[in-house]
Amino acid sequence: MAKQKRKTRDKPKRRQTAAKRADRHVLYENSVQDVESEIDFVDAEFRRLVGRRGRYLREDFCGTASASCEWIRRRRDNCATGVDLDAEVLAWARDHNVAGLKPAQRDRLTLVEGDVVDVATAPQDIVLAMNFSYWIFAERLAMRNYFCKIRAALVEDGVFFLDCYGGYEALRVAKERTRREGFTYVWDTASYNPVDGRIVCQIHFNFDDGSRLKKAFVYEWRFWTIPEIRELLHEAGFGEVVIYGQGWDEDEQTGDGKFVPVDSIDPDAGWICYISARAA
Repeated sequence: MAKQKRKTRDKPKRRQTAAKRADRHVLYENSVQDVESEIDFVDAEFRRLVGRRGRYLREDFCGTASASCEWIRRRRDNCATGVDLDAEVLAWARDHNVAGLKPAQRDRLTLVEGDVVDVATAPQDIVLAMNFSYWIFAERLAMRNYFCKIRAALVEDGVFFLDCYGGYEALRVAKERTRREGFTYVWDTASYNPVDGRIVCQIHFNFDDGSRLKKAFVYEWRFWTIPEIRELLHEAGFGEVVIYGQGWDEDEQTGDGKFVPVDSIDPDAGWICYISARAA
């Protein structure tokens, strides 16, 4: 009598980890950016400074172009141009953020793959360089050249908006962890050289299932201070330069997200500010 073959059980498929399933661009937008508040600030401050509404906005180092898309959604006649060197992130922006716009809105948005120093765009009311992205320029002459190009790209009463960070812990080689829903966002100051000001920062994501997405983003910058930035903006031909400090929420013991013009910032462990520079 022939022996029957024993049935073998299929091995259960190993479930993918959260890190494997994750989209680093979605994580970045959920951890780092608040484009609604950012565009609220830019829109209101431009009107306060200039006395009219802005219409044409250029987002340098635009990445996923989330700020450009938010600008487009604000008013029917708003137009935006996003500029970035990274073809991969621009493709992601088109498939995810731009695709979510209405057809008429998409017609008012242009994404440009190119160098922010070399790209030629129509005269802009507003240019943004946010998330410290312009710190990629590590030499003084290179930064001044970039600012000069922005000055030339603006209309007569246009405004350039930037951000900056600092504090006595900003240059400490350490990791800062922030809890988000389903994961922890890790800002890692991996190295800093006081001689040339070069700093390497990384973003990691740790998930609740124990998996990790290490070095999701890596930045090699020069650490710039507010006085240096302000001096270079003036040298590039900008007029009034305004520094905006963040208010403090006593109950939450954190920044309240409201930025107002200031003459000084408390020398805290860490702070973030906005900067505006008027072309006129």
